[in-house]
Amino acid sequence: MSSRFRGRRGVAGLSLIEIMIALAIGSLLILGLVQVFAASRTAYQLSEGMSRSQENARFAMEYLQRDIRMAGHYGCVNDQSHLQTPGALNATYFGGATGATIGRDFPVGIRGYDATGTAPGATLNLAAPAAGWTPALPAAIAALAPIAGSDVLELRFLASQGTPVTNITNPTATTTIISVGTDPLRWAPLTSEGVASPTMFGIADCSYVDVFPASGVNAAAGTVNVNGLINRYTPQPSGQTMLYRAESLVYFLRRKPAPSNQVALYRARSNNAGTYPAANVEEMVEGIENMQFLFGLDREPSLATKPPTGFIDVHRPASHGLFTGADAVVNWRRTGLVQVGLLAASPNPAAAGQPLADNRRRALGVIYEPPTTGDTNYRASYQSTVALRNRLYGN
Repeated sequence: MSSRFRGRRGVAGLSLIEIMIALAIGSLLILGLVQVFAASRTAYQLSEGMSRSQENARFAMEYLQRDIRMAGHYGCVNDQSHLQTPGALNATYFGGATGATIGRDFPVGIRGYDATGTAPGATLNLAAPAAGWTPALPAAIAALAPIAGSDVLELRFLASQGTPVTNITNPTATTTIISVGTDPLRWAPLTSEGVASPTMFGIADCSYVDVFPASGVNAAAGTVNVNGLINRYTPQPSGQTMLYRAESLVYFLRRKPAPSNQVALYRARSNNAGTYPAANVEEMVEGIENMQFLFGLDREPSLATKPPTGFIDVHRPASHGLFTGADAVVNWRRTGLVQVGLLAASPNPAAAGQPLADNRRRALGVIYEPPTTGDTNYRASYQSTVALRNRLYGN
């Protein structure tokens, strides 16, 4: 037989059974790879969601803690000291805490607004929270468009750093405009934290403090003009007299502009008219979905005539009658600590195909329902207790 025929007889093919076995093995391998990839993707999404929410909550809590601790800071005349020394704090330049002037109510260093339906023990539906706050938001704060279901917090204080006052002069004998002079080389503390052009200031020594809007500021010369006579520091200030930037802040949550539409933590800074212009509103941290506050009151109810005990025996939301009745201002001055509760959510889904187990979180007694049943964003709640160090007994 020729070699040509022997070669053809030696060629062997695959049978149908062999092809089916090969396909089955290949399918199993591909299925295994798909499962490994899906598990890795889910683990990555969960890890990414956890890390983003933790990072955002940590930054948000840091900002809140830092500014809450400063509430009531008036130089070396702290908030409790001036309450025990009537007249030590002079904020008569600003008028009452109503309407548009709410941002200038410096005699009240802290004030909260409790969102409707968020008392401890309540269940909050994040998809459809009830509208409103108690007490009602002033017009200037309502104009900031905070989201429903989340508390709002006001804080007022003098910035942590100031510059020494070198002189106080009256430019002319026929006006009441005075000039507060400082060293121009030490002007930088007044423009810290991105506040390039401050308009509200405080002048303080260890006996008195005056908070006022500036009628003119000259950073190059280191001077601030005031429409009104600060005669408690004349003819010349002591070496302890300092000039500070006055801060009036509001912390709130609202949605970011489209297309994001995510909820974020914002901070607004009041101008000398007591309003919060858009240029003074800054986004602090994204992904903060809800914010709650409880306020701890000193046991002593008559701080105008008696010193604080330093013992905090009640913790109440801003909607409690203590903060909404006739003695509301007194009780806000009794506030010695703030409990902060945050709900942080990952910006993207953190699980594939099914909601995370136990996606209902709690903060300061409020139970959160996810926005939708199929929502898979990772959520975590965080709580902290912050003492108002300018209101601590003996400080």
